[in-house]
Order: sequence, then structure tokens, then C-alpha cells
Amino acid sequence: MVTPGHSSNTTEGPDPDLTKWTEKVKTLKQFPPYGTMNGNSTDTCPTCRGTGRIPRSHEDHLVAVIPCNDIRLKPRRTKLYVCVSMSVCLFLCCLILFFLFPRSVTLTPASVLSVMVYFTPDTIEMEVTNLINVTNENFVPVQIVDFNIQGLVSEIVVGKTKISNMTTLQSRSQKSYTIQIDLSIDGLNDYCKSSSIKIHMLFLELQMTMDISYLSHTEQVSLDTFEYIDCGTNTTIPHPVR
Repeated sequence: MVTPGHSSNTTEGPDPDLTKWTEKVKTLKQFPPYGTMNGNSTDTCPTCRGTGRIPRSHEDHLVAVIPCNDIRLKPRRTKLYVCVSMSVCLFLCCLILFFLFPRSVTLTPASVLSVMVYFTPDTIEMEVTNLINVTNENFVPVQIVDFNIQGLVSEIVVGKTKISNMTTLQSRSQKSYTIQIDLSIDGLNDYCKSSSIKIHMLFLELQMTMDISYLSHTEQVSLDTFEYIDCGTNTTIPHPVR
């Protein structure tokens, strides 16, 4: 008695391992074996282990050898980049020189504000108050270190005043200062006390020097000016210096 066999219609899909191996073989065929360029060597590349690809975890530890005639070693527009860089550097240098180049600091007398007269048996004591303008043409602040002023009558020094560490003059600005100088004059009592003279005029010479500091260096600004005052009574009114 013959038992009929059972035929199976089940079909199996492709083996995943076989597919992976086939892809690996196809990949290896695209690259020559490690150690030769003609395909006679069978050594496996220790870097890619025969896969032809470098793992991402090893990118920071590997060095690529590039031929000298590789286009990546010959960047285009090199002259343009060099010219642009030099132009930018030259422009920046000119800009820095323009703003940091030392400019003048001027000292100008504005006016006589008041004159106070005091008589003593031998001398005439006077307090002369002047308005002084200081102009800073620089683009940086200027520190006024010392300010000296002395008064002369008939080329004789009759008073001195020194002021230290006045203020800092801001860039591109002008500031006014009130300066007072005390004078002591001998030998003019009869002239200043005379009742026959209505205006007891004196020409006062003021010699001013100012020490300033800016841009890590110091310099001195000087000015000589003349003004007229009345030594008879306190009748001198504010007037501009000529």
C-alpha cells in the first residue's frame, strides 16, 4: 500500500546573511586590495577593514594624504582675497590714525568778569576774575593737569595763581573756566587814589600756561594776553578781553 506524499507549496524568502555578504563582495570589487594597485595582494586594509568606508568614530584620528595637484590645494580667487584683505587693513589703519592723530588744544581768554580793589597803606590789593575758554579738537578726552597764570604790570610780576587737576575736557568740546588771580601792586597808590582822574586805567598782562595729558603723553599750552582794569574803585564792569 502506497501512501501518497504531500507536496509543500511554501516558498522561503532570500537569506538576509546571504544578501549582506553579496553586497560586501560588490563593494570590495570597487576598490583595489590593500597594499597594491594591481589587485595582486590579498591583504585587508586595517583602516576600513575591507569595507571601503571609514567609521565616523575614527574621523578625528586619521590623516588623509592628498596629491599635490589636487584642486583643493589650489583655491581660486587668491589674488582677489589678498587684495581685499590688504585694502581692509589699510582702511582700518587710516581710520585709526584719523581718530587718534593728536590735534590742537587751544586756550583763549573770554572776558573780565570782575575786579575787586582793596587799598592798604603801602599797596593795592586786587582780585581779578577772568573767564577762560579751553577747546579740545581731539577725538579723545584731555586731562588738564596744571593751570598757571601770572599777572604783570609794567613787566613786573604782581600776582600768581596755580590750579591743579582742574577737570577732564571731553572730546570735540569746549568748556569755560572761571580763574581768579590775586594782585598786589606797589607804588601806584597816588595814581589809583587820585580824585582828579576819573578812570584809573591799568593794563594788565596775563601769562597763562596749561599742562595737559592725553594719548599717553603730556604737552603744554601757553597764552599771553592783555586786558585793562580800573584800580581806582570797584567800577570795572564785565567786558571782553581784546
